[in-house]
Amino acid sequence: MTSTDSSDSSSAGTATLRRTVTTTALFLFILGDVLGAGVYVLAGEVAALAGGAVWVPLLVALLMALLTAGSYAELATKYPKAGGSSHYATRAFGPVVGFLVGFCMLAAGIVSVGALSLGFAGDYLAEFISLPTILVVLVFVALLALLNARGISESLGANRVATLIEVGGLLLVIVLGAIVVGRGDGDLSRLSELGTPENGPVAAVLAGSILAFYSYVGFETSVNIAEETKDPSRSYPRALFGALLVAGVVYALVGAAAAAVVPTAELAESSAPLLQVVAAAGLVPPVVFSVIALVAVSNGALLTGIMSSRLAYGMAQDGLLPQVLTRILPRRRTPWVAILVTAALSFLLALTGTIDVLASTMVLLLLVVFLAVNAAVLVLRRDEVEQRHFRVPTVLPIGGLASCLLLMTQVEGTVWRLGLPILAVGALLAVIAGWRRRAAGRV
Repeated sequence: MTSTDSSDSSSAGTATLRRTVTTTALFLFILGDVLGAGVYVLAGEVAALAGGAVWVPLLVALLMALLTAGSYAELATKYPKAGGSSHYATRAFGPVVGFLVGFCMLAAGIVSVGALSLGFAGDYLAEFISLPTILVVLVFVALLALLNARGISESLGANRVATLIEVGGLLLVIVLGAIVVGRGDGDLSRLSELGTPENGPVAAVLAGSILAFYSYVGFETSVNIAEETKDPSRSYPRALFGALLVAGVVYALVGAAAAAVVPTAELAESSAPLLQVVAAAGLVPPVVFSVIALVAVSNGALLTGIMSSRLAYGMAQDGLLPQVLTRILPRRRTPWVAILVTAALSFLLALTGTIDVLASTMVLLLLVVFLAVNAAVLVLRRDEVEQRHFRVPTVLPIGGLASCLLLMTQVEGTVWRLGLPILAVGALLAVIAGWRRRAAGRV
């Protein structure tokens, strides 16, 4: 991988944000964004599709994520002031595609909150209290919306604490799994069991990778702070690839620990798979780990809800969504209508889907985004810029395109039935937005 050299952008007379983010700080930001709640609730779902070798689809998903990460590394350093995936797609293919990509990002966030709300209502919460799932989801989403509207969720300090708790919980599972295996209570042979009665080994890996891919999403949002990085062309690729590799190792070890300690059939049926590892070890009260897991799920849902509501607000400001979404609370200065609408949609999706279907639908929507980004890298190669930037080998975005298409072929019919209407709405709104843009005389 190489960098393209030319004059330093600092010589330009335009004002920019202060470049204060170091490589280490960026690495921790991305790692905290990626190491989230997905693996806390999806390890069992992956086992149901792939068998005991849960670590295999987790590593395959990592490799696929790294391919697309290469495209983000080039575009984020080439256009460090850019607005992310939607901007890259707009620059390469025009505003219609750019809008569709932005809409898919928005829809993916809404779907993700729905999936995480179901995860919150599962077996982790059952350690404390047993309540109807619908009631829990309703209260959970409502509390998220209230916190979002209040603005307390914007505290970076609270997010850092939650991230440390999340990472600590995953490391605890790895250590406890090793202890259980070390005392002879685990079964390492399950780690080589790849496939199920429904899926052969290859199909099992691909099906499991769709869900496992959900655990790696989040790295794409880091492009928004590339402008504030001290040396983005050098720091951003190192931080991005480093964070994904560390996350991949942690996930693979967590998956191996869960599979070695818990029989595959039990793992596949659990909505709190990691809790079973803790219970089997008998060294940490299950309720303690349940608190950790619930914090992880809540933090992931809250941050995703913030992103979704702010994206909806921003698109409405640009005239791409109804203007009512731009209304804000006078004192809190938060977009209350956007928060209310996105939260309501997440609640409705949670009522109509399951964790695995919603998680896979989010992946489907992001695959559309990643297809556009990988293609944009190739198209924008002819666009020369002044500043030095990272350049990924051409084979990687091509591999990224192929991996996205391959994963799409493995998406189940139930996921397409939910995802296609969302994509159809996005495509319709994109065409309308493009027509309005042309009518207004904008290019």
